[in-house]
Amino acid sequence: MSRARGRPAQGQEMARDEILAAALCLLDENAGQGLSMRALATRLGVTPMSLYRHVGDQAGLLRALADQVYARVLEAPQGLAEEGAQIRALLTRYHRAVARYPQLTLAIFATPQAFAGVTRAITERLDSLLACITAQPLAWRDILVDHAHGSGLALAASQAQPAQFEPLLAHYQQALDRLLEGLTGAR
Repeated sequence: MSRARGRPAQGQEMARDEILAAALCLLDENAGQGLSMRALATRLGVTPMSLYRHVGDQAGLLRALADQVYARVLEAPQGLAEEGAQIRALLTRYHRAVARYPQLTLAIFATPQAFAGVTRAITERLDSLLACITAQPLAWRDILVDHAHGSGLALAASQAQPAQFEPLLAHYQQALDRLLEGLTGAR
């Protein structure tokens, strides 16, 4: 029995949040290899075409996931006037998001079209903060973001060995502080 193209199975409506939750599960379950529109549709019991109305193509799905996952990274804590403290807070939140959703981070690396929305806003915010304290904001952005990615992905891998989690988290904070000291001391 075939379904009409573009329609949910069994006449059920889908919610965008339901689609994104299922997509995150697929990313986690299959180490990032199992997320396709077809696999997602199968998981949700709909036709693949019905997903396109909600999330567009594969890159659109990844952008929507990134917007949902990384939205909290942009939430600035109150009372941080100094740029260095704002950078530290932003990168700490980003590091934790990378550690929590490593497969999403890797999927975005593999799909440059997915870099938009909140991920671009995070980069622009970091660029803006760095421009206030250094003549080389792009070089420092790349150093700091690469450090957050590397440490966040290592932290995610360590979750299989819980004894390593807290030391790696503390190590990231110490290293970030040294980088920021070097950055602000170089002014």
